[in-house]
Amino acid sequence: MENSHPMFTKHTDTLERALTAIAERSYWSAFPESPSPRVYGETAAADGEAAFRAYLGADFPLKDQPGVTDWVATETSPFGIALDVRYPHLDPSFLDAMTAARPAWRAAGPQARTGVCLEILTRLHAASFELANAVHATTGQAFVMAFQAGAPHAFDRALEAIAYAYREMTRTPATADWEKPAGKGQTLHMSKTFHVVPRGIALVIGCNTFPTWNSYPGFFASLVTGNPVVVKPHPRAVLPLAITVKIAREVLAEAGFDPNLVVLAAEAPGEGLAKTLALRPEVRIIDFTGSTEFGDWLEGNARQAAVYTEKAGVNTIVVDSTDDFAGMCRNIGFSLVLYSGQMCTTPQNILVPLAGIASDEGHKSLDDVAAGIADAVGKLTADPARGVELTGAIVNDNVLSRIEKASHVGESVLESSDVSHPAYEGATVRTPLIRKLGADDAETYGTEWFGPISFVVATDSTAGSLRIFTDTVGRKGALTASVYSTSPDVLDEMEEAALDAGVHLSVNLTGGVFVNQSAAFSDFHASGANPAANAALTDGAYVANRFRVVQSRRHV
Repeated sequence: MENSHPMFTKHTDTLERALTAIAERSYWSAFPESPSPRVYGETAAADGEAAFRAYLGADFPLKDQPGVTDWVATETSPFGIALDVRYPHLDPSFLDAMTAARPAWRAAGPQARTGVCLEILTRLHAASFELANAVHATTGQAFVMAFQAGAPHAFDRALEAIAYAYREMTRTPATADWEKPAGKGQTLHMSKTFHVVPRGIALVIGCNTFPTWNSYPGFFASLVTGNPVVVKPHPRAVLPLAITVKIAREVLAEAGFDPNLVVLAAEAPGEGLAKTLALRPEVRIIDFTGSTEFGDWLEGNARQAAVYTEKAGVNTIVVDSTDDFAGMCRNIGFSLVLYSGQMCTTPQNILVPLAGIASDEGHKSLDDVAAGIADAVGKLTADPARGVELTGAIVNDNVLSRIEKASHVGESVLESSDVSHPAYEGATVRTPLIRKLGADDAETYGTEWFGPISFVVATDSTAGSLRIFTDTVGRKGALTASVYSTSPDVLDEMEEAALDAGVHLSVNLTGGVFVNQSAAFSDFHASGANPAANAALTDGAYVANRFRVVQSRRHV
């Protein structure tokens, strides 16, 4: 029988509540999302900012990592914040150190590993403002969003992965007493032991936009199932994951384990380290969020590893009719503005019948619908001081190039504006661009345009919208889909189309829930059932293939 680890005992209540939450799928969060001093303490914000600023212009405190040969600095803040944090650059020998750390971590068993991972999560929570500042500075997210998505919401997704993994690891008993009648009063009697055996080293490839939210599920799912984890951050968003690795190594050492179970692998400019590491025979698990091109390459070439990808997709809204036209426009407008559309869940295509729609305000033409959404966006971004707290800043030049390219297709509904950030002189801020296209412009709207770019597409009918939705998502994938209709028949048809396409559907959102937001423990993020992702955050399939059960048996 596995002995309970002190850290497991310390966090048992949290684990049990998380296990209940994934079974019930109702609202629950272990980590408060409000950055209020009433919640986190009067000095938490100032202390977190001070901790963040202490990293700037210095060598990051990970000198004890194995294989350090040099120091690299690659981050450029979308807000123009001077970062110049230098991170250790490693030679391949660090993989040997991680391999050596693996046996003791495997032998510790599910309870000990779960306890240590929950303690890491607790320490990360204590560093919420430190992480939020790092996410804010490197991604261009407005601070409140950086706090929520970069800290408590990311922690919830991590805890969710830990709970699923614990459930899967303990589904099979650790031991069993086996007896089989053998005739003539004889029995065959054996003692059997079932070991959770990890696959090997796991590689987490971080993304630029949501370095913690997208990385934590894979990071914790692999670590808790016994796999050492090498964290390869996006070169423009290293600091949030460096802080994560630092805290994880500290907790592992305190718990009596080799800290080299978790290593930060920062890359030199232009090195392409992710591709090199992905093909290493020691790497047996890969988690990736990013471009379709590289995700497809990983799936096709990293054959020695279990590869979990979240790639690009064409998120779509089908507008048929509404009983709250103003609420619909506000809701869609907010979704387009939030983080300047730089979320993998932001809607891109808004499919509207050319003849218009019925609404509580009477018949609305296609142009009325487009103007209503544009007006909602305009109201949210008209005041720069308020608008930038939603839009944040543009994360990289590729987004700017797409905005410029998109501004020359179709007809203009709303032009993208260059906004001066009232707090950061060096920030690059753009408001959403909305263009109007026809149904035959599939070459344009059938491709993902990551950033604050959306298309109102004129279709021949709602039936035509459903055909376009099914075809586009079937070919390109999507992470979200949404529909507005007062017709039960249309809603049923859209739900059937979403099931066929393997995409999560939101229906008639007009209030404080938005299509590009998902709640841990209740909502799945991605489905693994269409080309946008081959896995879901988080379900049993996301964790179960990170280990195998190996048995031993002997006669009693």
